[in-house]
Amino acid sequence: MRTPQLPEALATRTYFDREFGKQAVKLLPNEYYVTREDVVLTTVLGSCVAACIRDEVAGVGGMNHFMLPDDEGGNSGASGSADRMLSPSMRYGSYALEVLINELLKMGARRERLEAKVFGGGAVLANMTTLNIGDRNADFVLRYLKAEEIRVAAQDLRGPHARRVSYFPIGGLALVRRLTRQDDAVSVARDERALARAISTSARTPARAPERTPELFARQSSTRQLP
Repeated sequence: MRTPQLPEALATRTYFDREFGKQAVKLLPNEYYVTREDVVLTTVLGSCVAACIRDEVAGVGGMNHFMLPDDEGGNSGASGSADRMLSPSMRYGSYALEVLINELLKMGARRERLEAKVFGGGAVLANMTTLNIGDRNADFVLRYLKAEEIRVAAQDLRGPHARRVSYFPIGGLALVRRLTRQDDAVSVARDERALARAISTSARTPARAPERTPELFARQSSTRQLP
């Protein structure tokens, strides 16, 4: 992999996933990962959104995990946002998507061949429904990809559930598990409250990702496969 545009935002937490029998990379909020290797990329989402994008012909794919749609809540599209560079933070979808797409192109992907699968944007807490963060993130990622003419092959957005996403960038398979266990809900709710506090404190001050590492959850019965 070439030197990333934001080395501090590159996911570095790796482990062996016994369930899938593969090496795995765990993405935390504000991180991304691009690879040619046959690995599984995994993340846990509440109101945040993850975009999984690949070029099947070039054999390269990746994932990001962003917390908010846009610094100014304004323009979208990597080539159409005049103010996106004012806050070059991976917590914003406008920047996180630009970084992911650019890194894919650097590794040989062609823009016209890119396909995306997008997940998250849930309303996990009542006050997050009021802030409307999940819906805003979901609307933003679809609007951005449409503006960039990147086909959305699958989506699982909005709703009241947190999700764990497992994405296989080489084959393009995505597995989505809606987290319903009490301990899972408590874990995600903690992150959501931290995000809500950060937003209410200062909408324009770059926020740090929650310092607690989200857990990896055991197999759930409510698993969706998005080929």
